[in-house]
Amino acid sequence: MKKMIVVFLLIGLIFTGCGGQNTSQSTDNNNELEKITVVLDWVPNTNHTGLYVAKDLGYYEEVGLDVEIIQPTEGGSADLIASGQGEFGISYQEQLTFARTSENPLPIKAIGAIIQHNTSGFAAVSDKNIKTPKDFEGKTYGGWGSPMEIAMLKAVMENDGGDFEKLEITDIGAVDFFQASEDHIDFAWIYYGWDGVKSKLLNKEIDFMKLQDYDSDLDFYTPIIIAQEEYLSSNGEVAKKFMSATSKGYEYCISNPEEAVESLLKDSPEIDRELALESQKYLANEYKAEKDRWGYMDISIWENFSGWLYERGLLENELDAKEAFTNEYLPE
Repeated sequence: MKKMIVVFLLIGLIFTGCGGQNTSQSTDNNNELEKITVVLDWVPNTNHTGLYVAKDLGYYEEVGLDVEIIQPTEGGSADLIASGQGEFGISYQEQLTFARTSENPLPIKAIGAIIQHNTSGFAAVSDKNIKTPKDFEGKTYGGWGSPMEIAMLKAVMENDGGDFEKLEITDIGAVDFFQASEDHIDFAWIYYGWDGVKSKLLNKEIDFMKLQDYDSDLDFYTPIIIAQEEYLSSNGEVAKKFMSATSKGYEYCISNPEEAVESLLKDSPEIDRELALESQKYLANEYKAEKDRWGYMDISIWENFSGWLYERGLLENELDAKEAFTNEYLPE
């Protein structure tokens, strides 16, 4: 599963057949499906299964949409969606927060949370003897060098009584967590729904420290579905149709994880089947968690996390949380 990346890359790739203002007709008038492009954040994985279910089982077609799911070359969907190169995208709360508060803010908004709680945290293979963030002292952390990453390490260490100055940090990029742990690091930042599940399949015991267990403000939405603000203003009914069918796809994932994963694997057969299945079972309990409906977002999550970033000097401007997201396109 893709690591969080808090750097916005200008992507020169132009995707044909998609645009911010779609002009094709819907089925309401002439049975012609409206073409919609969804830009993923990274390679297809179990975060995205609800999208593939909705496409494979015909949920999008039922509401008059012809949905194409594509992936960017690097960095995620924020720039692409903002520039009208796709109608909807998969992003992260941290990415959208940086995008909306930068010197040149991007006009994008979150319209649904794919997973209710942050399932990421710091992890170490158990023989490293790292049980809590205080144990990071004297150890080597492998990451990808973002300022937010450094701030999170410092926060969880200090909250656990550790000395951040005693931590060594090295850049490992996208190297596999388990491989890196064997070679030259002691711990890394992982998503439990992928590498945590993978550890069990590899029979490698890990110690996992979920971020919000050490700082409650770090329970943020990752990933999320985003859209361009102008597109939403002009195509509100299309957005509602898309989110209704997408919600149906994720509800199917929750109730039928073993069947749902087949839709993902049909599109991306290169994914390890056993890992995908176990990841899907794990996420079935995380997509909606304690909420009554999939996708719902609380303003407190947006305010707490953006406030945490701003207090640490990671944002150029404060986030107007109420403008950063909306639940209005979710089905009731």
